[in-house]
Amino acid sequence: MKAIICLLTLMISAVSCHSTIENTKTERMENQDILNSVKKNDIQGVSKALESGVDVNTADNNKRSLLLIATVNQQTEMARLLVKHGANVNHQADNLDSPFLYAGASGQTELVQLFLDHGARFDLFNRYNGTALIPACERGHVETVRLLTNTKGFPVDHVNRLGWTALMEAILLGDGSKKYQQIVQILKDAGAKLDIPDHNGVTPLQHAQSKGFKEIVNILRS
Repeated sequence: MKAIICLLTLMISAVSCHSTIENTKTERMENQDILNSVKKNDIQGVSKALESGVDVNTADNNKRSLLLIATVNQQTEMARLLVKHGANVNHQADNLDSPFLYAGASGQTELVQLFLDHGARFDLFNRYNGTALIPACERGHVETVRLLTNTKGFPVDHVNRLGWTALMEAILLGDGSKKYQQIVQILKDAGAKLDIPDHNGVTPLQHAQSKGFKEIVNILRS
């Protein structure tokens, strides 16, 4: 009798193990399918997969979520679909990119607003320990800067790993053109501190002066 019980136990364990392996294989296939569908911007395919129960926060081997992939590819409609199904706008990949951080850095103002409306966090930072605002200023994304600086509680004066604020990056990495003048003015109007120096003790005004950005100097001084 004991031998029969042991045999039955082994058989049940084998069946259970086989079932687990098959379920894992199926899940991996489903995950790969939906990753491919997002990359192809296949709205219908992704919608069907999500409705069938595939995890909306599925990520690839680099921990890039479906929503991050859609954001990187500037697939606004896809991003809206994923957010509608509960995608995490703050999920960070191995390189610390998140949908919100990337949208800000790439100037996708519509997605920045969408992610703000769905719980974007201000205490998660990119690989430079920076906010969504800092690279937006660096790259001259005026409307994204305007949106973020007008968002209640956003850390306008956050200092990244390089020792730079959003204002500092707009001056150091900008070219002093009209869009950077606008950004400096927006930051100033938002109450940004104008005298936070870099790690070497040099202020935004001093950098603007040394680069010959007369209009920005005037904005900072006025």
